[in-house]
Amino acid sequence: MSENTVPIRVLTVDDHALVRAGVASLIAGQSDMTLVGEASNGLEAIELFRLRRPSVTLMDLQMPVMCGIDAITAIRSEFPTARIIALTTYAGVHLAQRALKAGALAYLLKGNIHEDFLDTIRAVNAGGRRIDPEVAMSLASHSSDDALSVRETTVLELIAAGRAGKLIARDLSIAESTVNSHVKNILSKLGALDRAHAVVIGLERGIIGFWSRVGALDTAARSPQASAMRAH
Repeated sequence: MSENTVPIRVLTVDDHALVRAGVASLIAGQSDMTLVGEASNGLEAIELFRLRRPSVTLMDLQMPVMCGIDAITAIRSEFPTARIIALTTYAGVHLAQRALKAGALAYLLKGNIHEDFLDTIRAVNAGGRRIDPEVAMSLASHSSDDALSVRETTVLELIAAGRAGKLIARDLSIAESTVNSHVKNILSKLGALDRAHAVVIGLERGIIGFWSRVGALDTAARSPQASAMRAH
């Protein structure tokens, strides 16, 4: 790197200290990068982004307090040009779709981090996009016909958070009959037996946001499928 070249300022966000340490070690060995901050959840990420204004942010998706997707959405709404890489262990197509829709410019799996991690940071800093090949193949082969719409995903998240139909209707300013119609579509698309089963499937596939995990796990625990598993 020449003396006049500004290094890529990197912010890493992950609730696992070992992951953050590993990222820090990789970046420390690069002359064209510098680590400007570390956060352990989405709320910390937002605050650090405001303070440090990183060139590229490495965002884990499953974290306590605030998940990565919600943090990406918040950061991009305040800083539309923010360059964010989703760095996760989840290859699920629904989670990838939500992360990219929220504004992530790249989607990398932690298991493949050694392959092109640093090159991805450089590419995203230059305005490029990168998607892990495994995830890209899933996205390409996934039929949009059975994908939940944005509104259906929201309804499922509210169900996971324990909201009843009337409350969901009030929250979204729609008729309860419309909520029921969305629920019917959700059950059909996911092949779920009931709402609780849909929550189980939503968690497994990464469809619902992690912010609702506590409510979702409580709802899922009431599923007939969960009860059957406990019986064994």
